[in-house]
Amino acid sequence: MTVSYIRPDKDFDGVYEQLKLINGYADQKGIAIHEELVDQTSQNKRLLDRHEVVRFFRSLDGDTLIIYDTWTLSSYIEDVVQMFSCLLKNNNTIHFVKPGVIIDRKSDTMVVLGLIDQLRQVLQDDAKKGIGRPRGSKSSSKFDIHLEHIIDLLKKRKSVSEIARVLGVSRSSLKDYIESRELKEVVSGVIGIGDDADAEATVIGTIRCPIDESKMRENI
Repeated sequence: MTVSYIRPDKDFDGVYEQLKLINGYADQKGIAIHEELVDQTSQNKRLLDRHEVVRFFRSLDGDTLIIYDTWTLSSYIEDVVQMFSCLLKNNNTIHFVKPGVIIDRKSDTMVVLGLIDQLRQVLQDDAKKGIGRPRGSKSSSKFDIHLEHIIDLLKKRKSVSEIARVLGVSRSSLKDYIESRELKEVVSGVIGIGDDADAEATVIGTIRCPIDESKMRENI
């Protein structure tokens, strides 16, 4: 059974954006989605308090799960690790649409760690900012109503200028919207530009090693 799991988050993407990209990914890969779960549980709740989700993930065994990105599971690292462990232990396969990576029990450990570390970096960067809109947070835009059309045109390799002419909008404003939503990168993953090895190498390459800040202070 193939299941899509969507969890909206005010700091990332809503239900509509995730659905469009997951369905586009499934169509491109020739995957039939049998069940869809939209998790409206408060994003501040820990896994122990997300009873429906826990039951759902425990029910999966030898199934395929399609999600948009790592943060969809949770924005708490400990919960993500636990969910990964449970899903992989029960022989499930997880498709991550945005990074274009597929993991299962046989996957390179570095790929799994890379996905977790990407989330850690986002959360760490947000914590350092302290105030203001968190990185990844998306305010509403006049272009949101055109999202499906924009994604379709990007899949057809249309340039920003061409899309702007079709929609009758400013090229510069549209360019900012596409970049803020990382639509080109996402669409590249959805339509399978490159291969699985490239996607895995990219994820591994984003891992950041700790910095010895005491050495940095000594060099000042």
